[in-house]
Amino acid sequence: QVQLVESGGGMVQAGGSLRLSCAASGRTFSTLNMAWFRQAPGKQREFVAIISWSGRSTNYAASVKGRFTISRDKDKNTVYLQMNSLQPEDTAVYYCAADPVTWSSANNYENYRYWGQGTQVTVSS
Repeated sequence: QVQLVESGGGMVQAGGSLRLSCAASGRTFSTLNMAWFRQAPGKQREFVAIISWSGRSTNYAASVKGRFTISRDKDKNTVYLQMNSLQPEDTAVYYCAADPVTWSSANNYENYRYWGQGTQVTVSS
């Protein structure tokens, strides 16, 4: 079993930055691919970024590539999402997810077994 707890959300002006953290508990953390998804009101949950269990591979949604960076610290069992140049359209609840998901299916939220409770990110114009 894996428990995920997100933190770091908040309110920021357009162009600003935030760093989200996802602290994981459970002995299998180092074997899981870790991802961030987000969900805006009235919209479906969408893929943001993923990092492999080794930390060597990452992938991003086109809408955040070049602005967001995902990373993981195995010693701290924590995954981060550094978000720069935030825009109002980035406003959403951000969720951390974990699963030994295959890379080709990583952008589908239905393929993830473990989820955090979410953290709100609000970007004002």
